[in-house]
Amino acid sequence: MAKDPSYSDQIEALQIGLVRYQMAAIASGEKALVIFEGRDTAGKDGAIKRIVEHLSVRGTRVIALPKPNDRERTEWYFQRYVAHLPAAGELTILNRSWYNRGGVEPVMGYCTPAEHETFLRDAPRFEDMLIESGVRLVKLWLDISKKEQAKRLKARKDDPLKTLKISPLDAVAQEKWDDYSAARDQMLRRTHTPDAPWTIVHTDQKHAARLAIMRHLLRVLAPKTIAKEIEKPDPAVLYAFDLDALEDGRLDH
Repeated sequence: MAKDPSYSDQIEALQIGLVRYQMAAIASGEKALVIFEGRDTAGKDGAIKRIVEHLSVRGTRVIALPKPNDRERTEWYFQRYVAHLPAAGELTILNRSWYNRGGVEPVMGYCTPAEHETFLRDAPRFEDMLIESGVRLVKLWLDISKKEQAKRLKARKDDPLKTLKISPLDAVAQEKWDDYSAARDQMLRRTHTPDAPWTIVHTDQKHAARLAIMRHLLRVLAPKTIAKEIEKPDPAVLYAFDLDALEDGRLDH
């Protein structure tokens, strides 16, 4: 009996699929925007690294914006993201996005309750406009357990090569776990729409999560001739969000 392909073999095969997808997207002028959201240490950086490793530098943009400056704080909230939206033939990945206002900002007091409410009301409208303009939008919430997050936060402190990953928010990630859970649940409930749905990814097992994400992207973005060759993601790792997930234990609280 043939052995199951190794993790590295599976990653390589999916990366080849992503290259084929990008070649087709460049030829057709398709625009794609992938949003990566999730708690600190949920695995956003590692997944994105594998996705873009062999893609065209010109056709791929990974955006991780710093905190807004004084001028940006006075702008329309979505304004600074607009400049980074994809043009024809481009894949843009947001490593955190406008959904900072759905999670980090209200929990940490960086926005007012009124600003938070305005965001939850306006985000679906904004995304509808993007989709109407031809942008293919994929929204991923990377979910991690409290125990695994604590383990990864400690690893950051102990590994000098991970020093640059440390942020001031790390110190309160565990302390404010319940507050982040409540903000996440409200965000998912209010911004999950038929045209711009959320997809949940369990990331305690990094390798399984990366494979599931790459498979999902290929199955939803690639032409059918490519997508049909891609195995479905493990439903225990990646699944389409629905409201029942807020109560049935599929999301970590």
